Amino acid sequence: MGRGDIKTKKGKISNGSFGKSRPAKTKKAAAAKAAAKQA
Repeated sequence: MGRGDIKTKKGKISNGSFGKSRPAKTKKAAAAKAAAKQA
């Protein structure tokens, strides 16, 4: 349980991958963030 464990968030950050414990940013979330920044 740490950097080497790909099933944990920390492990996914270390490995640079996405999954259930570390979902990739969706287009919807990115669009909402851009809209909030503009306003």
